[in-house]
Amino acid sequence: MISNFHTHTTFCDGRNTPEEMVKAAIDKGFSALGFSGHGYNPRSCGYCMNDTEGYITEVLRLRDKYRDKIEIYLGVEEEAFAPVDRSRFDYIIGSSHYFIIGGRYLPIDSNADCFAKCLAAFDNDAMKLAKTYYTEFCKYINERKPDIIGHFDLITKFDENSSPKFLGNEEYLRIATEAVASACASGSLFEVNTGAIARGFRTAPYPSEELLRIILKNGSRIILTSDSHATDTIDFAFDETKRYLRDIGFREAYTLSGGKFIDYNL
Repeated sequence: MISNFHTHTTFCDGRNTPEEMVKAAIDKGFSALGFSGHGYNPRSCGYCMNDTEGYITEVLRLRDKYRDKIEIYLGVEEEAFAPVDRSRFDYIIGSSHYFIIGGRYLPIDSNADCFAKCLAAFDNDAMKLAKTYYTEFCKYINERKPDIIGHFDLITKFDENSSPKFLGNEEYLRIATEAVASACASGSLFEVNTGAIARGFRTAPYPSEELLRIILKNGSRIILTSDSHATDTIDFAFDETKRYLRDIGFREAYTLSGGKFIDYNL
């Protein structure tokens, strides 16, 4: 069973149109495809949707046009500080891409320079940054209970390509494992996100193996996503990631089918 529910298009920061993504998914034998444009917020730094109405109209048009070939779902990737009208979407991915410090909105993952500015705002104390990030993100997760939790440990994005600040750090691991255990209480699905592998930042998906083991221990559910911004990454590293998850101990993941999240064997 192949599906993906973290999909970006030209309505936000993706390279391909929604219809091009649908055609690619059909060619690859997908059973379902969910779109998750970045929800509008006024501090988007250019990558969030400015035409939400057009996005909704187009995804619903494609759902009808291709209904005999693939299930299409209308989702949105909601920013933790900018909730959307949940009733308009089939599901929401809850993500945290920013710090808000002294009225400034600092993007976490746009590029390494932006992350350096975030770190500087915490007096270059990586553990202070991590604790703030996870405290604020988990508060949102447990209050909002998004259907899917987006790239839980996003702050580690640049670790493998620079001097590591988090991965391999025992204090960080303590902070992150406590946080992921807290997020498990929400009942939300954790996405296992291959997007940073596709873009050359990581060699393993979000969340890290240590956090995935906590998720497994707590009996929380997972969903495999590619966080795709183009047709050529719509199922990036899915086969390898399924083997990786089986090695950790997962035996099932979830997908959307018939409008419900259902499990399937890995």
